[in-house]
Amino acid sequence: MTTINHPMTTRPLAVMSRAMLAAAICVGATAVARADETAAKKMLKGMTDYMAAQKSISFNYDSGFEVVTKDNQKLALLGSGSVVLNRPDKLRFTRSGGFADIEILFDGKTLSLIGKNENVYVQAEAPGTVDQLVDALQEKFKRPLPAADLLLTNAYDELTSDVVDVKDLGSGVIGGVECDYLAFRKEELDFQIWIAQGDKPYPCRFSITSRTVPGGPQYSIQVRDWKTGGEVAAADFTLKNASSLTRLEAKDIRQRFSDLPPHFTIGSERATTGGGQ
Repeated sequence: MTTINHPMTTRPLAVMSRAMLAAAICVGATAVARADETAAKKMLKGMTDYMAAQKSISFNYDSGFEVVTKDNQKLALLGSGSVVLNRPDKLRFTRSGGFADIEILFDGKTLSLIGKNENVYVQAEAPGTVDQLVDALQEKFKRPLPAADLLLTNAYDELTSDVVDVKDLGSGVIGGVECDYLAFRKEELDFQIWIAQGDKPYPCRFSITSRTVPGGPQYSIQVRDWKTGGEVAAADFTLKNASSLTRLEAKDIRQRFSDLPPHFTIGSERATTGGGQ
C-alpha cells in the first residue's frame, strides 16, 4: 500500500553616479514588469470573456494529478476525458484512468454521478446553473470538477483573486497550437495557463502547483478537439437506463468516486495540508 501526503487537488521581472545608474535600472525593470503584468491580465481577461460568451462548448482533455509519498517520491496519476457544456445549466463530464471510469451528468435539475467500472451511480437534486453546480460539487459532495475555474462565468475574478505576482512568458506551442504563456502566483499555489492565439482564445493547457505541500505536487489539464456553437455535437445530460446500475447514497460519493487508486491512502499527519483541485 502506498501512503501519500495530501495530494494536489486545487511576474519579478550612473549618469551622475553608480547609485543613480542602479536606481535608473531598477525603475526601468519595474516599468517593464508592470507592462508585462498588464498585458498578461488583459490576455487572461480576453480568454475568460470568450469562454463565458460561448453558449455551447465541447473538448477532450488529458490530465495529470500528482501526489507525494511519505518518503517524498512524486507520483503522477494520468487520465483522459471529455466535457460538453451548454450554458446556463447543462453539463456532461467524463474521466477515465487506470482505476476509474466516471461520468457526471447535469440537466439543470438533477446531478448524476456514474461509476462505469463498478456499475454504480449516485443522484441528487441540484437545481441551478453550472456555476452553482461547481460550488455544490466542491462544497457539498467533495467532488471538485477538474479545471472548473475555467468554465465559470466569473472565471477572471476567481483566477485573479489573491494573485501576488503575474508574468507574461511569451509564447509556446501546445498540440500544434501557438499559445500565449502566462504564469500567476498566489499565497498557496502557482498556476500557469497557455491561451490559444487568434480569435478563439481558449485555454490549451492549465496547471496548478501547490506551494504548501512538500514536493510541490501539480494538477494539469491539456485541452484538445476544442469546439463551440454549432460545432458541438448533441449530448445527453440525463441518466438513461439506471435500472442496470446499483444506486448508492450521496454520502458514498467521496469514497466510491475517489481520485486515488484503492491501494493509496492519505497519511494522517499530512491529511489537512495542501491545495484542493
